[in-house]
This record gives sequence, structure tokens and C-alpha cells, in this order.
Amino acid sequence: MVRIYADRPGTGLRQITTDLLVFVWVTFWIWLATKVYDTVEKLAVPGRKIEGAGESMAGGLSEAGDKVNNIPGVGDELASPLDRAAGAAEALADAGRDQQAAVHNLALLLVVLLLIAPLSLVLFVWLPLRIRWIRRATYATALGGGRPGRDLLALRALANQPLRRLVRLHPDAAGAWRDGDDSVVQALAAMELRSLGLSAR
Repeated sequence: MVRIYADRPGTGLRQITTDLLVFVWVTFWIWLATKVYDTVEKLAVPGRKIEGAGESMAGGLSEAGDKVNNIPGVGDELASPLDRAAGAAEALADAGRDQQAAVHNLALLLVVLLLIAPLSLVLFVWLPLRIRWIRRATYATALGGGRPGRDLLALRALANQPLRRLVRLHPDAAGAWRDGDDSVVQALAAMELRSLGLSAR
């Protein structure tokens, strides 16, 4: 059985509160990044208008050039300036597209820069600690059910718990553990479980 939260009220409440705060933190930064993206994307509106105007002008001038070109004798001379103007209008449309692409790339860059720090804190600080606790708590819960598991938890307590707690529990806690003193073994195992926010079974 995977342990997601501690069953001791204080530790469990702290974990739930922290998880909720992390969720709010991530949601806030994603919302802010979306707002920044939408705001910057509005700068592309002039580019879209320029593109539309350029394409419209290019289409109209090309169509006029095609019609003038059919006039016998002078068609080529009259169509040439119109074709050049159509090319210039198409260049104007390309400039509008380039402006939109630049704004879009800027919006994406700002979103990445805005999200990289807060999401890195979650992915590389909070998440590894959370996963580590879940794994330790799951293994500890599985071990706490039988004598061999309690022995191992007691050994971890001897290695991890502060000396003052061990001395308070028993003047020679290590010796009592080696002698197989059941009460000391259970107390050490319970101490290790409590340090994870788990209740002894």
C-alpha cells in the first residue's frame, strides 16, 4: 500500500497544506504566463493588418497587370509597373508575416523565462523530496507489520535518531536491541515511524 500522506495529524496536515500551496503556486505561474503570452501576442495585430493589406494590394495589382497585359501593343509596358508594384506589395505582406513571427517567438521566450524558475523549484526541490518521503513511508509501513521489519526499523532508528532521544528511551539502546529486548525494539521502531509521521501499528 503506497503511503501518500502521513497518518499523524500534524505531519499529514503539513503535507496536505504544502501540496495545496504547490498546486496554487504552479497554477498561478501558468496563469501569469498565459496572460503575458496573450498580451504580447496582441503586438502581432499590426503585422496581421500589414500582411492582409499587402496580400490584397498584391492580388489587385497582379489582376490589373494581367488585364492590361492583354492590350495589344502597349500591354507589356503598362503591365510591368503594375507587376513591380505587386511585388512590392507582396514584400509588404512578407514584412507583416515576419513581424508576427517575431512577436510569436518573443511571446514564447517570455513564457519560458517566466516559468523556468518557479517550475524548476517544484520539479527539482519539492517533487524529489515528496517522492522520497512516499517511498520511505511505504517501505516503513510494510516493515512495521512483523518482527523482522520492526528489527530493521529499530536499527534505522539507532542510526538516524538523535542521541538524546535514544538515551532517553534506554541508557544502552544499542545493547538492548542486540539482546533482542522486545520492548526496546518496538519503541525504536515506533520512534522511526513517528519521525516519518506514521503511527506504530
